[in-house]
Amino acid sequence: MIKVSKIEYYLPELVLTNEDLEKEFPEWSSERIHEKVGIAQRHISSENETVLDLGVKSSERLFENYDRNKIDFILFCTQSPDYFLPTTACILQDKLGLRKNIGAMDFNLGCSGFVYGLAFAKGLIAAGIAQHILLVTSETYTKHINPKDKGNRSIFGDASASAIVEKSESGSDYKFCLGTDGSGAENLIVKKGAFRTDFELNPENEFSPENLYMNGPEIFNFTIENIPGLVKETMEVNGLTMDDIDHFVFHQANSFMLNYLRKKTKIPTEKFYIDMEKTGNTVSATIPIALKNMMNKGILKEGDKVLLAGFGVGYSWGATILEI
Repeated sequence: MIKVSKIEYYLPELVLTNEDLEKEFPEWSSERIHEKVGIAQRHISSENETVLDLGVKSSERLFENYDRNKIDFILFCTQSPDYFLPTTACILQDKLGLRKNIGAMDFNLGCSGFVYGLAFAKGLIAAGIAQHILLVTSETYTKHINPKDKGNRSIFGDASASAIVEKSESGSDYKFCLGTDGSGAENLIVKKGAFRTDFELNPENEFSPENLYMNGPEIFNFTIENIPGLVKETMEVNGLTMDDIDHFVFHQANSFMLNYLRKKTKIPTEKFYIDMEKTGNTVSATIPIALKNMMNKGILKEGDKVLLAGFGVGYSWGATILEI
């Protein structure tokens, strides 16, 4: 059994508003962007600001009220690392002044990353390998996006979220449901930047192989085909019904997709949390940011059961129940 005892997040100082995008792309209106994706602004990392920099800042906020010497493992989720090697988590250990007799590792996942991180943390705790885990989800996806790609620029923002995952002495031992379908890899991808060179471009949709490419319709279809079943499976394996769940927090992809999913899964509006208007889609950081905002607003109460669902690039998806 695990609990998320603390969450903090950090947003870069630079803000890109819909009005800013409208100036660059006069054929778009700020109102249209907001209506389509539910986003009014997003935070953008500066040229020399990296996921490590963001991760340090979100983690230091945690340690204002938590003893950093308790940390015995770092899990760092990112798809925009500072380096191919070394592992960002190793550098983070040094930057934060954490003990040296701890474990640290990166894992490469996108929008399902926070749920997978919780699964990894649960395994480490169950095996007796660690007891107090720092889980960091940090992304600077905007560095992958071509400046002329108005679609992706309207959706994605940069952020880092840091959470403390610990053993819980009370509550139920909730199971995880995880899924993978690599046949959809080409639909959300940065083709060039690592070591594969025999790739093909889609000239109708791609700006450059170094840039993020997203086939929006295919991503939408994947989500609609898989996530309602994921929600149902997660409740069933944990012996719960819709009435037992107090809140549903999905990866904050865009408001159109989320509202479609809510209706398809028949989740009551009052139980379904959407919060991306001021941050945009921050990939693996969206779920912990949403949870922290819910805590700040007094929406979450002790004992509440929250169904978390992450899904996207990979294709990869995962869900579980978190008890507050």
